[in-house]
Amino acid sequence: MTSLRDQTILIIGGTSGIGYSVAEASLHQQAAHVIVASSTPEKVTKTVARLEETTTKNNLSGKVTGKTLDVSNSDQVKKFFAEIGELDHVVITSGDKLKLGFKGVDLETLKSALDVRFWAAALIAQQARIKKGGSITLTGGVASIKPPPGWPIVAGLAGAAESLVKGLAVDLAPVRVNLVAPGAVLTELWDSLPTDLREKLLQESADKLLVKRVGNPEEIADAYIFLMKCGFITGETLHINGGQTLV
Repeated sequence: MTSLRDQTILIIGGTSGIGYSVAEASLHQQAAHVIVASSTPEKVTKTVARLEETTTKNNLSGKVTGKTLDVSNSDQVKKFFAEIGELDHVVITSGDKLKLGFKGVDLETLKSALDVRFWAAALIAQQARIKKGGSITLTGGVASIKPPPGWPIVAGLAGAAESLVKGLAVDLAPVRVNLVAPGAVLTELWDSLPTDLREKLLQESADKLLVKRVGNPEEIADAYIFLMKCGFITGETLHINGGQTLV
């Protein structure tokens, strides 16, 4: 069985949600070095401590380090990758809070999402130095296939990311480039809602899915692990959405 043994993995957005689960899963897959990066220094420090607890508790040998990185700052991204050296895999799960709506919305206020979710991913792919057999994995969403009302800009971004991956796979070959497109997933993003509203929305989301529940970050992380480990897949989008696109 393949593993991530002796490999160095950078997870941008690895301090919470799916990104954190990818970092944890990478350690369990025997990665030699897991680097988590985020724009908030406090979150980076806390995440490194949590992951080090995981390595100690499970007798894992992987090293964990944290870096501060604002992906919307192109100069900072270029400097970051010039200094960090070669990597086996880069996973990008970072993204600002989604701004929804279309009718009656000042579209200028939605432009910033493009910087973080599209241009930053392209710049990271351009600047990262990936070892032979390595990969880059981006993150999209189910909205590219089945956008709900009020999501046209988000759907456009998701679709653009999927097209970007195909082009990057061609230009960066033999480095592999893929994308994971999750559906409804229970992450910390839901915690900002009042408890009653949170539970109501989660139940409504679950009822609409074929599997009758929302996803959890750990099972979504398995998709990223697969894309890192499988050396014969590139330019692909892996949809993990509990059957949302079929209902």
